[in-house]
Amino acid sequence: MIIATDYNNVMTSERRSNWVRLRTLVTLRWVAVTGQIATIILATTLFGFQFDLGGFSIAIGASIIVNVITTFVYPETTRLSERGAAMMLLFDIGQLSALLYLSGGLNNPFALLILAPVSISATALRPMSAILTGTAAIIFVTFIGVFHHPLILPDGSQLLLPNIFVFGHWAAILIGVLFLGLFSWRVTSETQSMSEALLATQMALTREQKLTDLGGVVAAAAHELGTPLATIKLVSTELADELEQGDLRDDALLIREQADRCRDILRSMGQAGKDDLHMRSAPLQAVIEEAASPHMARGKSVVIELPQGMDGQQPHCFRQPEIIHGLRNLVQNAVDFAATTVWVDVMWTDKVVTIRIIDDGQGFPTSVLGRIGEPFVGRRRQERTQATRPEYDGMGLGLFIAKTLLERTGADISFANGSGRYDQHLHTGRKSGAIVELTWPRERICLAQGDEMAALGQNIQF
Repeated sequence: MIIATDYNNVMTSERRSNWVRLRTLVTLRWVAVTGQIATIILATTLFGFQFDLGGFSIAIGASIIVNVITTFVYPETTRLSERGAAMMLLFDIGQLSALLYLSGGLNNPFALLILAPVSISATALRPMSAILTGTAAIIFVTFIGVFHHPLILPDGSQLLLPNIFVFGHWAAILIGVLFLGLFSWRVTSETQSMSEALLATQMALTREQKLTDLGGVVAAAAHELGTPLATIKLVSTELADELEQGDLRDDALLIREQADRCRDILRSMGQAGKDDLHMRSAPLQAVIEEAASPHMARGKSVVIELPQGMDGQQPHCFRQPEIIHGLRNLVQNAVDFAATTVWVDVMWTDKVVTIRIIDDGQGFPTSVLGRIGEPFVGRRRQERTQATRPEYDGMGLGLFIAKTLLERTGADISFANGSGRYDQHLHTGRKSGAIVELTWPRERICLAQGDEMAALGQNIQF
């Protein structure tokens, strides 16, 4: 959709590469160092384990040195690049693996802590970096499972678990790396997609609100300037009639022409300036026509159908930017995929207002029909899609924005197909393609019955 292209600069997964603050990882490493020192002290004093304290000092000292250097060299607000964050997490995996190598390998129950940096990388980094850290963790875990210094008990004996338990511990960590990494990446990606799509929705609504406000200003200007322009035109016409041929008569005619031009410019700048009613509310058909107008001249017929015999009884609806922009996106989607015609069927009762947007295309793909309205619902572009709409990228962002905006106004939205996806029997000219049905409680979007004429009253001065 065009709307997806407009906000494409917002929708980029590479923004995840600078999510992590250096200070956050430094703080976590200080916590880890504190826990490691406390664990060694308790294990040696309380349980009497015999460790290679020199090796522990080197491994823990390396973490302390790295933390001190990064604390004094980099500002607190520093955010890591993709590569920087990956290197920091790989260092943590290597440091923890070194401690496990010196303390029994997979016989040490603290081996599961290697899942922590893997989860952080899956949450904060892109897939390739997350796969790198996960692979490194698996390699280190496999190595220390085979090669390690044994745990020495106070009596000098070694604490060794049965091989089946060591293998089970290795398998559990391996599965944990894969599962937690994939799960964390999936949840974070969905959260990020929803967050960015909502941001794009807010941007679209803000733009539509600005356009609506501009239309109101132009409408007010056209209304207020109408009388002065009419006076200028009248006086210039009378002067032209009284003056003989010459420069003065030509100047009077020029003034009249320019007054007409000012009137036309004001009318063209804001379609809402034609009638005061359009500034805050309008007949339902007028609101739909305003939403669909940008797509009525794109080579496809857009037909708005009202119940027969009820043209003069249609409700007056609020010109909310959410409604106009949401309907515009849905009409755009229908026009993009229609063969020749798009129908907008309008129905209403005393309780509800219903709008159906139907085209004569091939309908929604059945593979995504149940997920339409979610951001970034995409599929591989097929040849017929490329031929009919080469700019379509299949992101689903336009439909997500439309659905979100319309649901904010109280609409209940459903998507369906008028016929089977692979039904090739004369789609053209029939209501057999995609169907989008919108239903509102009437009081949510329409003026109360009997209040329609109130919108035609005098302008209120603020």
